[in-house]
Amino acid sequence: MLSLGIRWETCRKLQILCTSPCLTSRLQSTVATSTKASNARDNTEYTDEPIYPEIQDLSFKARKLRETGSWHEEIRKVPTVEEKLIKINMPRYYGFKVVDLSDSKVPYNSLPAMQHYTRTIYEDVKSKDPLQETPQTDDQKFEVYTESIKSEIQESIEYVNDYFSNAYPDAANMEPQERENIFARLIVEQVNRTLINVLSSDFLHLQESEIDYSPRHEAFWSVGGINPPKNVVRSKKGRKWQKEMANDPYNRFMQYSGKPFLAIRHRNQITPWKNESESTNIELAKTVPRFNYDPRTLGYVCSHQHLTNIPGFWPGSRNIFGSISYQSRAFLQIRPDTYGVEDFKEALHAHAIQSSYSWLLGQASYNGFNTFNDLTYPMNTQTIVTNGRDWSFYEYQLNTLLVHSHHVDDNPKVNFCRGTAEIKLYGEINSSGKVVDFNEDVLRHLLRFYINAPEIHRSASERQPYLGSVVKYIADYENAEKREFLERVFKNLMSNRPRHLAIPEIYLWEKIYKIDNKTRVMEPKRRFFELGINPWLRTLDQHQKEYIPRALRPEGPKSKKKWKQTFYP
Repeated sequence: MLSLGIRWETCRKLQILCTSPCLTSRLQSTVATSTKASNARDNTEYTDEPIYPEIQDLSFKARKLRETGSWHEEIRKVPTVEEKLIKINMPRYYGFKVVDLSDSKVPYNSLPAMQHYTRTIYEDVKSKDPLQETPQTDDQKFEVYTESIKSEIQESIEYVNDYFSNAYPDAANMEPQERENIFARLIVEQVNRTLINVLSSDFLHLQESEIDYSPRHEAFWSVGGINPPKNVVRSKKGRKWQKEMANDPYNRFMQYSGKPFLAIRHRNQITPWKNESESTNIELAKTVPRFNYDPRTLGYVCSHQHLTNIPGFWPGSRNIFGSISYQSRAFLQIRPDTYGVEDFKEALHAHAIQSSYSWLLGQASYNGFNTFNDLTYPMNTQTIVTNGRDWSFYEYQLNTLLVHSHHVDDNPKVNFCRGTAEIKLYGEINSSGKVVDFNEDVLRHLLRFYINAPEIHRSASERQPYLGSVVKYIADYENAEKREFLERVFKNLMSNRPRHLAIPEIYLWEKIYKIDNKTRVMEPKRRFFELGINPWLRTLDQHQKEYIPRALRPEGPKSKKKWKQTFYP
């Protein structure tokens, strides 16, 4: 009876409240609002044709492919240049395993491999007359420049020869590579100085250009379509769900590092010599040579390091596009004559391709692109390979950066390189120190490169589509703590200094007595391999944070925030 009385009393009070005019209007408005919302929801949720969610492939390979794609998308969304490079290096605290490419060693028969690694079509320049491709000036004026420069270049060569003989009296005892590099560097600097002085009054872009002496050129990229190493095959065969993929093509990171004699940069781009229709052709892409073997079969070596992109300057420079670079060919001094003349020519082509591609890739990374996020416009540069007497001239057009995974087969875009045969600037320097058999064709090629004015100017949104609209570099951040942290991390990564503590390794006696033969069962398990820890999977942010002393804590000495904040992307 008591419970019934309570229920009846409650119902009576609710009836009184519901009959109140104020509450009645509120209830009516609430009901009307809910009805409208329901109708609106019905209009958006229901369609004439059913829309089903995408059915995803749940296989191991498909899931890994989606994870990789999402990681590439995360890199693309990072707003600044420096943070993109930090983001790419985040998965490995001790760095990635890379194939070392350099300007000091080009292995035998490396041209097909280099074309595969850079997705490049090489073309020999058939025209012997540089005037045919010089639209900026007429033939008569071009010859005037040639005559005015000829005598000065000859005097510069004779001066360098005298200086080298006096400054390096024991040059005969020097290593051939070192001797050639020193002499060629002196010649290149004098030739560049002469050309700039003569041409800058008529060509404004030479006055606006920036010159880097012995800059640091580094670049990394991922290459697919390579046969997997034996350890990877064994590892996959040991897992049931990966047995079928044991022999699938493998991605390898390439890391180029070089130091050209001289590089010239400008704020505008050189005009491309291949249009979009010529650069995008799947049938042409299939003609790019394929080198599926491990790069170590050619003589390349591997190392562990952080991935770096450095085009000779730091992010934020105004002159961001390279126009001319002078490369050394001293690596030919250590190549045996048994390789043959034809391989010497191919080695020059391979070096021109790798140096041009790497320099343009470094410039592209400072515009927000990388080996995982492709270019949206072509980039061009001009490369000169010389030892002071022998000169080779190359032009390179970068159209795509996607060479990894399935892109090595599916990407319709290709890069182009065209170059001349080796040309001698002079025959010899006689006993009296005079130049003999001076060749004016080399001057004409040099003039054509220097008067090729960079004319393409793009807006910021077109030039850097994957960077933030306001914040493009870490220097643009208003938070000083974040700015300093990212600057320190970025410079440390790009320096590639070794870690303070040695990289964990399994010593030979441990391999014998602890892993292969369980002879130390009573010894405490304290080593990383005994605890099931893989040090190579340690990420960049897995480290002890910096301690804040009590006297320096922002919220007072009793604050519990004793570790500095990190700002990893």
